[in-house]
Amino acid sequence: MTKALAPKDRIFVGLDTPDIERAVSIAKSLVGAVGGIKIGKELFTAQGPDGVRLVAGGAPLFLDLKFHDIPNTVAGAVRAAVHLRPAILNVHASGGRAMMQAAGQAARETAEDLGVERPKVIGVTVLTSLDAQDLEEVGQRGPAEDQVLRLARLTQDSGLDGVVCSPREIAAIRKACGPDFLLVVPGIRPSWSSSDDQKRVMTPEEAIAEGADHLVIGRPIAAADDPLAAARRITEDLSGTLVN
Repeated sequence: MTKALAPKDRIFVGLDTPDIERAVSIAKSLVGAVGGIKIGKELFTAQGPDGVRLVAGGAPLFLDLKFHDIPNTVAGAVRAAVHLRPAILNVHASGGRAMMQAAGQAARETAEDLGVERPKVIGVTVLTSLDAQDLEEVGQRGPAEDQVLRLARLTQDSGLDGVVCSPREIAAIRKACGPDFLLVVPGIRPSWSSSDDQKRVMTPEEAIAEGADHLVIGRPIAAADDPLAAARRITEDLSGTLVN
Protein backbone atom coordinates (compact mmCIF):
# COMPACT_ATOMS: atom_id res chain seq x y z
CA MET A 1 0.00 0.00 0.00
CA THR A 2 1.40 3.35 -1.06
CA LYS A 3 2.33 5.62 1.85
CA ALA A 4 0.05 8.49 2.82
CA LEU A 5 1.74 11.54 1.34
CA ALA A 6 0.22 14.70 -0.08
CA PRO A 7 0.34 14.72 -3.91
CA LYS A 8 2.88 17.55 -4.05
CA ASP A 9 5.17 15.82 -1.55
CA ARG A 10 5.53 12.88 -3.89
CA ILE A 11 7.25 14.95 -6.58
CA PHE A 12 10.99 15.58 -6.84
CA VAL A 13 11.77 17.89 -9.76
CA GLY A 14 14.91 17.02 -11.69
CA LEU A 15 17.07 20.07 -12.36
CA ASP A 16 19.51 18.64 -14.88
CA THR A 17 21.30 21.74 -16.10
CA PRO A 18 24.73 23.28 -15.53
CA ASP A 19 23.14 26.75 -15.51
CA ILE A 20 23.08 27.78 -11.85
CA GLU A 21 20.93 30.84 -12.40
CA ARG A 22 18.29 28.85 -14.27
CA ALA A 23 18.33 26.09 -11.67
CA VAL A 24 17.95 28.56 -8.80
CA SER A 25 15.14 30.36 -10.60
CA ILE A 26 13.18 27.16 -11.21
CA ALA A 27 13.77 25.89 -7.68
CA LYS A 28 12.56 29.15 -6.14
CA SER A 29 9.47 29.20 -8.35
CA LEU A 30 8.50 25.73 -7.11
CA VAL A 31 8.84 26.29 -3.36
CA GLY A 32 5.79 24.85 -1.66
CA ALA A 33 4.45 23.34 -4.89
CA VAL A 34 6.56 20.16 -4.96
CA GLY A 35 8.11 17.81 -2.44
CA GLY A 36 11.72 18.54 -3.31
CA ILE A 37 14.51 18.98 -5.82
CA LYS A 38 16.59 16.30 -7.52
CA ILE A 39 20.13 17.33 -8.43
CA GLY A 40 22.28 15.04 -10.52
CA LYS A 41 25.68 14.79 -12.12
CA GLU A 42 25.37 17.65 -14.60
CA LEU A 43 24.66 20.41 -12.11
CA PHE A 44 26.90 18.88 -9.43
CA THR A 45 29.87 18.60 -11.83
CA ALA A 46 29.41 22.14 -13.10
CA GLN A 47 28.69 23.86 -9.80
CA GLY A 48 29.92 21.57 -7.02
CA PRO A 49 28.58 21.27 -3.45
CA ASP A 50 28.12 25.03 -3.06
CA GLY A 51 25.94 25.05 -6.16
CA VAL A 52 23.85 22.23 -4.74
CA ARG A 53 23.32 24.15 -1.51
CA LEU A 54 22.35 27.28 -3.42
CA VAL A 55 19.84 25.54 -5.66
CA ALA A 56 18.27 23.32 -3.02
CA GLY A 57 17.97 26.05 -0.44
CA GLY A 58 15.87 24.58 2.33
CA ALA A 59 13.93 22.19 0.08
CA PRO A 60 14.24 18.42 0.51
CA LEU A 61 17.09 17.23 -1.71
CA PHE A 62 17.43 14.02 -3.68
CA LEU A 63 21.15 13.89 -4.46
CA ASP A 64 21.25 11.74 -7.58
CA LEU A 65 24.96 10.98 -8.04
CA LYS A 66 24.64 7.18 -8.40
CA PHE A 67 27.85 6.25 -6.60
CA HIS A 68 29.48 3.06 -7.94
CA ASP A 69 33.00 2.13 -6.86
CA ILE A 70 34.82 -0.04 -4.35
CA PRO A 71 33.16 -0.04 -0.90
CA ASN A 72 35.70 2.22 0.80
CA THR A 73 35.49 4.85 -1.93
CA VAL A 74 31.70 4.85 -1.95
CA ALA A 75 31.61 5.11 1.84
CA GLY A 76 33.83 8.18 1.65
CA ALA A 77 31.64 9.74 -1.03
CA VAL A 78 28.52 9.10 1.05
CA ARG A 79 30.12 10.66 4.12
CA ALA A 80 30.86 13.78 2.08
CA ALA A 81 27.37 13.81 0.60
CA VAL A 82 25.63 13.69 3.98
CA HIS A 83 27.13 17.13 4.71
CA LEU A 84 24.79 18.46 2.00
CA ARG A 85 21.82 17.28 4.11
CA PRO A 86 20.09 15.24 1.37
CA ALA A 87 16.78 13.59 2.15
CA ILE A 88 17.68 10.84 -0.33
CA LEU A 89 20.92 9.77 -2.00
CA ASN A 90 21.66 6.83 -4.24
CA VAL A 91 24.23 4.24 -5.26
CA HIS A 92 24.26 1.70 -8.09
CA ALA A 93 22.92 -1.59 -6.77
CA SER A 94 25.13 -3.38 -9.28
CA GLY A 95 28.08 -2.31 -7.12
CA GLY A 96 27.19 -5.25 -4.89
CA ARG A 97 26.32 -6.10 -1.33
CA ALA A 98 29.55 -4.96 0.36
CA MET A 99 29.43 -1.59 -1.40
CA MET A 100 25.80 -0.99 -0.45
CA GLN A 101 26.38 -2.00 3.15
CA ALA A 102 29.32 0.39 3.34
CA ALA A 103 27.15 3.19 1.93
CA GLY A 104 24.39 2.56 4.45
CA GLN A 105 26.80 2.46 7.37
CA ALA A 106 28.55 5.66 6.25
CA ALA A 107 25.20 7.47 6.01
CA ARG A 108 24.14 6.35 9.49
CA GLU A 109 27.41 7.19 11.18
CA THR A 110 27.88 10.56 9.49
CA ALA A 111 24.31 11.69 10.18
CA GLU A 112 24.74 10.73 13.82
CA ASP A 113 28.04 12.60 14.05
CA LEU A 114 26.47 15.71 12.52
CA GLY A 115 23.28 15.44 14.57
CA VAL A 116 21.09 15.46 11.46
CA GLU A 117 18.42 13.15 10.11
CA ARG A 118 19.85 10.19 8.25
CA PRO A 119 19.25 10.37 4.52
CA LYS A 120 17.45 7.53 2.83
CA VAL A 121 20.00 5.53 0.84
CA ILE A 122 18.55 3.79 -2.19
CA GLY A 123 19.90 1.59 -4.96
CA VAL A 124 19.67 2.25 -8.69
CA THR A 125 18.45 -0.92 -10.38
CA VAL A 126 18.30 -0.57 -14.19
CA LEU A 127 18.43 2.86 -15.81
CA THR A 128 15.12 3.87 -17.40
CA SER A 129 16.90 4.56 -20.69
CA LEU A 130 17.72 0.85 -21.06
CA ASP A 131 15.51 -1.89 -22.47
CA ALA A 132 16.04 -5.64 -22.96
CA GLN A 133 18.09 -5.16 -26.12
CA ASP A 134 20.39 -2.67 -24.39
CA LEU A 135 20.91 -5.06 -21.48
CA GLU A 136 21.70 -7.94 -23.82
CA GLU A 137 24.43 -5.85 -25.44
CA VAL A 138 26.19 -5.56 -22.08
CA GLY A 139 25.81 -9.23 -21.25
CA GLN A 140 22.56 -9.27 -19.27
CA ARG A 141 20.18 -11.80 -20.79
CA GLY A 142 16.46 -11.81 -20.20
CA PRO A 143 13.85 -9.13 -19.54
CA ALA A 144 14.87 -5.93 -17.76
CA GLU A 145 12.38 -6.78 -15.01
CA ASP A 146 14.36 -9.88 -14.02
CA GLN A 147 17.49 -7.82 -13.40
CA VAL A 148 15.52 -5.12 -11.61
CA LEU A 149 13.99 -7.62 -9.19
CA ARG A 150 17.33 -9.30 -8.54
CA LEU A 151 18.94 -5.95 -7.71
CA ALA A 152 15.96 -4.75 -5.64
CA ARG A 153 16.12 -7.85 -3.45
CA LEU A 154 19.88 -7.46 -3.08
CA THR A 155 19.42 -3.80 -2.10
CA GLN A 156 16.89 -4.74 0.57
CA ASP A 157 19.09 -7.59 1.84
CA SER A 158 21.98 -5.09 2.08
CA GLY A 159 19.99 -2.93 4.48
CA LEU A 160 19.22 0.03 2.24
CA ASP A 161 15.92 1.89 2.24
CA GLY A 162 14.67 1.31 -1.28
CA VAL A 163 15.43 1.60 -4.97
CA VAL A 164 15.16 3.78 -8.00
CA CYS A 165 13.21 1.83 -10.60
CA SER A 166 11.30 2.15 -13.83
CA PRO A 167 7.54 2.62 -13.57
CA ARG A 168 7.09 -0.73 -15.30
CA GLU A 169 8.65 -2.62 -12.37
CA ILE A 170 6.84 -0.86 -9.49
CA ALA A 171 4.22 -3.52 -8.89
CA ALA A 172 6.67 -6.42 -9.08
CA ILE A 173 9.12 -4.78 -6.64
CA ARG A 174 6.32 -3.82 -4.28
CA LYS A 175 5.16 -7.45 -4.25
CA ALA A 176 8.71 -8.78 -3.76
CA CYS A 177 9.98 -6.26 -1.19
CA GLY A 178 6.88 -5.22 0.74
CA PRO A 179 5.04 -2.00 1.59
CA ASP A 180 7.84 -0.24 3.49
CA PHE A 181 10.49 -0.46 0.77
CA LEU A 182 10.92 3.03 -0.72
CA LEU A 183 10.27 3.24 -4.47
CA VAL A 184 11.57 6.36 -6.20
CA VAL A 185 10.49 6.39 -9.82
CA PRO A 186 11.86 8.37 -12.77
CA GLY A 187 10.65 7.84 -16.31
CA ILE A 188 7.47 9.73 -15.44
CA ARG A 189 5.77 11.58 -18.23
CA PRO A 190 2.32 13.20 -18.02
CA SER A 191 -0.03 12.26 -20.84
CA TRP A 192 0.43 15.76 -22.25
CA SER A 193 4.26 15.48 -22.38
CA SER A 194 6.72 13.70 -24.70
CA SER A 195 8.68 10.62 -23.51
CA ASP A 196 12.07 12.05 -24.65
CA ASP A 197 14.85 9.44 -24.17
CA GLN A 198 13.03 7.34 -21.59
CA LYS A 199 11.96 3.90 -22.84
CA ARG A 200 10.02 2.52 -19.88
CA VAL A 201 7.63 5.35 -18.97
CA MET A 202 4.30 5.88 -17.22
CA THR A 203 2.05 8.80 -16.29
CA PRO A 204 2.19 10.13 -12.71
CA GLU A 205 -1.28 8.81 -11.95
CA GLU A 206 -0.44 5.33 -13.22
CA ALA A 207 2.82 5.19 -11.24
CA ILE A 208 1.16 6.14 -7.96
CA ALA A 209 -1.63 3.66 -8.56
CA GLU A 210 1.01 0.95 -9.06
CA GLY A 211 2.62 1.73 -5.70
CA ALA A 212 5.33 4.37 -6.24
CA ASP A 213 6.29 6.54 -3.26
CA HIS A 214 8.10 9.41 -4.99
CA LEU A 215 8.13 10.49 -8.62
CA VAL A 216 11.12 12.13 -10.27
CA ILE A 217 9.86 14.49 -12.94
CA GLY A 218 12.34 16.54 -14.91
CA ARG A 219 11.65 18.09 -18.29
CA PRO A 220 7.83 18.16 -18.13
CA ILE A 221 8.22 20.66 -15.28
CA ALA A 222 11.71 22.14 -15.56
CA ALA A 223 11.55 22.73 -19.32
CA ALA A 224 7.97 24.03 -19.30
CA ASP A 225 7.30 27.65 -20.16
CA ASP A 226 5.76 27.93 -16.70
CA PRO A 227 7.29 25.30 -14.37
CA LEU A 228 4.96 26.21 -11.50
CA ALA A 229 1.87 25.78 -13.65
CA ALA A 230 3.15 22.44 -14.92
CA ALA A 231 3.83 21.23 -11.38
CA ARG A 232 0.37 22.29 -10.24
CA ARG A 233 -1.23 20.55 -13.21
CA ILE A 234 0.49 17.29 -12.26
CA THR A 235 -0.48 17.71 -8.61
CA GLU A 236 -4.10 18.25 -9.59
CA ASP A 237 -4.01 15.11 -11.73
CA LEU A 238 -2.58 13.15 -8.78
CA SER A 239 -5.18 14.52 -6.39
CA GLY A 240 -7.80 12.67 -8.39
CA THR A 241 -5.85 9.42 -8.11
CA LEU A 242 -4.70 9.30 -4.50
CA VAL A 243 -6.84 7.98 -1.70
CA ASN A 244 -4.83 8.39 1.52
